[in-house]
Amino acid sequence: MTKGPAWRDDADVVVIGMGVAGLAAALAAHRAGSRVVVLNKATQTRGVTATHYAQGGIAVVLPDNDDSIEAHVADTLAAGAGLCDTDAVYSIVGDGYRAVAELVGDGARFDEAMPGRWDVTREGGHSRRRVVHAGGDATGAEVQRTLDKAGRVLDIRSGHVVLLVLHDDAAVTGVLVSSPDGLGVITAPSVILATGGLGHLYSATTNPNGSTGDGIALALWAGLPVSDLEFIQFHPTMLYTANGGGRRPLITEALRGEGAILLDSQGNSITAGVHPMGDLAPRDVVAAAIDARLKATGDRCAYLDARGIPGLEARFPTVTAACRNAGIDPVRQPIPIVPGAHYSCGGVVTDVYGQTELPGLYAAGEVARTGMHGANRLASNSLLEGLVVGGRAGKAAAAHAVRAGRPDGLPRPELAVHTALQRGELQQAMSRDASVERDAVGLERLAEMLCAAPVRAAMSRRDVEDVALTLAARAVTAAALARIESRGCHHRAEFPSPATEPGRSALVRLAADGNAVQLEALAAVG
Repeated sequence: MTKGPAWRDDADVVVIGMGVAGLAAALAAHRAGSRVVVLNKATQTRGVTATHYAQGGIAVVLPDNDDSIEAHVADTLAAGAGLCDTDAVYSIVGDGYRAVAELVGDGARFDEAMPGRWDVTREGGHSRRRVVHAGGDATGAEVQRTLDKAGRVLDIRSGHVVLLVLHDDAAVTGVLVSSPDGLGVITAPSVILATGGLGHLYSATTNPNGSTGDGIALALWAGLPVSDLEFIQFHPTMLYTANGGGRRPLITEALRGEGAILLDSQGNSITAGVHPMGDLAPRDVVAAAIDARLKATGDRCAYLDARGIPGLEARFPTVTAACRNAGIDPVRQPIPIVPGAHYSCGGVVTDVYGQTELPGLYAAGEVARTGMHGANRLASNSLLEGLVVGGRAGKAAAAHAVRAGRPDGLPRPELAVHTALQRGELQQAMSRDASVERDAVGLERLAEMLCAAPVRAAMSRRDVEDVALTLAARAVTAAALARIESRGCHHRAEFPSPATEPGRSALVRLAADGNAVQLEALAAVG
């Protein structure tokens, strides 16, 4: 039993996270009349979200383009390798233009091909040029800037680490928070998880430091299922540096959309003969091809040659700056790259409005699994989903808060005993045994290591993150062991050919001890 909280507060809607999904949700709930509190575990607000670092753009069907909802849906389903929920894809893609237009109404400025007409580019897996972008390759920064500015009306609290989502037998009642003022409780009938991904399960990732699987752990502790966590997308082109760990710069897929080519150290194409779309194949295909070539040659990196792109520096200023900071001039030199942990295609199971199976608890963005991404997310569908489902979740949470009213009584939370590996040890093991390609031997070794994790108190941000990472790793490992096939961005060495039979998704829940996980039977999609 915990000591009594040092402080208490209340709200209609609590949002955990302040990236695209979190702020879209918070603004929607605020505009619906709710009292909203946004919790940010970092002590600062700038540069802490994955949204901020997103480069490529937002995939959206424009009304005046030679595109269609059906074409975008078809591309998304093809990338998802049989695990997308078709109805969810139609719902989210079909609402994309409205959501982007609303963002423009809040002040977002996208690059234009001519006055009044957005420029669009093409990325891997897309059959059309439909990706809108800002600042060349700084789309995420523009989305974050816009939402941050609009979010000045919100009650945003930094340095607040959520320890538990509180609930009774029927619904959400609030959150337990560690803050600069001590342990506290915010009572609320609606809580929205928008905590982002889990890239820091690995030694090197494109994700910011806060991407530690917190929302996955909070959902599991609340008794909710997660699904498709084995499908961790490794972006094919993360900037390679000889001694770089932690967050590394992404080299946007849009470079390949504009003509950059992937080469090995001998100047040979990496994707020739691998896929009909070549360097613009879906991300799982390209990442696996690079990984295989590096294993075959023993090289430490491959190369992306963007020297043939006219106006490279002006079109891709973010990439150019990141390369030059690492001592590489992409105008004159091929860019050294490796695949890097980038995006969790699975997450907390929700519908397309962010609703989980626990009334009052919602999830949106990378932490959620709506069925949009299936076994492999299509490029630039992440900001799209964050805007659409984030906004929907905010409206739904506000409506639930009106129906439910403020929770009765003052919850007295209990903290379980948690276990956690040291972060460096966990990251090394996950990078070895659960990376681009996995096998049963490595996954079983990883599972044994996770089972032996020692007890760890979870009060500081670092401790909470390590506990969350360890629990997320257990869920990833259990699901990966059960998936005895290669599908989407999950590659099993024992099954080198991509699966062709209908896809099935696994649900993972927390076991009775509060640390282990249990896998439910694989269920057919759709």
